[in-house]
Amino acid sequence: MDQQLHIEIIGLKNASCSPFPCDDERTCGLTACHPSGKLLPAVDALRQAVENEYGEKVTLSLVLIDDQVPDYVGTILRDQYPPIPFVLIDRELVPMGRISLEQIKKEIDRRLA
Repeated sequence: MDQQLHIEIIGLKNASCSPFPCDDERTCGLTACHPSGKLLPAVDALRQAVENEYGEKVTLSLVLIDDQVPDYVGTILRDQYPPIPFVLIDRELVPMGRISLEQIKKEIDRRLA
């Protein structure tokens, strides 16, 4: 069976997708969410881009921690203090500091190789 990866974006419902402003340069590699600069549209755009590129090999979900923090996320927050939003691939923290299609694709390609 082919390897499958699961990506989780962990964040807050009304948060931005990056500490950088959402501008016309689109250094994150996403265009469908511009100019919102918000997490929810960015995750939708990322999900579509990942699905288009990898099909069923990669799944993506959003874990909002506004009201409840899953235990495994709480452990990561307590032990590693990542900036929010952050990315997990197969529940492993991938340091990025923002939602970035190119950085996520590099991680996916490395893991699927």
